[in-house]
Formats: sequence, structure tokens, C-alpha cells
Amino acid sequence: MERITTDQAQAALDRATAARGRVAAEVGLPRGYWWGLAAGWVVLGALGDVGPSWLATTATVAFGVGHSVVATRLLDGRRRTAKLQVSAAVAGHRTAPIVVGMLLVLVALTVGIALALHADGARHVGTWSGLFVGAIVGFGGPEILRVLRARLGR
Repeated sequence: MERITTDQAQAALDRATAARGRVAAEVGLPRGYWWGLAAGWVVLGALGDVGPSWLATTATVAFGVGHSVVATRLLDGRRRTAKLQVSAAVAGHRTAPIVVGMLLVLVALTVGIALALHADGARHVGTWSGLFVGAIVGFGGPEILRVLRARLGR
């Protein structure tokens, strides 16, 4: 067996660390999670406009419960795809708090947009604000999470 030098060992460790960093940068949530969340956003907004209040309330609670069930399996960020699952050490522990923070900001954005549209006299403000924020979630959710994870740490 051939002995390796200290420089070769350090170079191998550097490559392994860089590879781990690239994998950690890819940690996130499946695309289907974001589109499911976006669809829920749109449906709840529309129900708030056209449905009875009991239905909107029930749907909101049901969506919250459903999201909680799904989120407990996905928010660790370890399963972005069915083919790859990384360890918790690589995924880090900040994905769930970052996603919850994102959701709180998006709810505030939805309410802000709805209030602005209402003040402007628009009709169906829940539907329009839900569509707008749902589009942000569906199209930009993974990218927003990636940027926030990079800025706030893994």
C-alpha cells in the first residue's frame, strides 16, 4: 500500500469538504411541496371570497393540519428528491425555522395585499392576493429557501 503525503491528505479532505458543501447547498424541499402549498394558498383565498365563512374556516384548519402532517416528514430538508437523503448533520437544523419564517412573512404579505386591494375597491381580494402569493410560493419557494439558507446559515 502506498503512503500518501500530508499535502495529498489535505487536498483529499478539502475536496471532501467542498463536495459536502455542494450537497448541503442542494438540501431543500421537494418541488411538489411548494406547488401543494401554492394551491392551498389559492384555494383558501378563493374560499374566503366566495364560500361561507364556516367553510373557509374549516378549510383553513384542515389545510393547517394537513400541512403539519406533511411538514413533519419534509421540513428537516433531508429529502429533496426520492433518490437522495442526506444526514441531519449535512442538512443542518435550520430548514424548518426558515420555512416557518417564510410562511409567516407570506401570510403577512397576503394580508397586506388583500388590505391594499380592498382599500382600492377591488373585488375578490382574497382570490387575487392568494393567486399572487401562491405564484410566489410555487415558482419561487425553492429559490427563496436556498437564498435564506445561504444567508442565515445551514
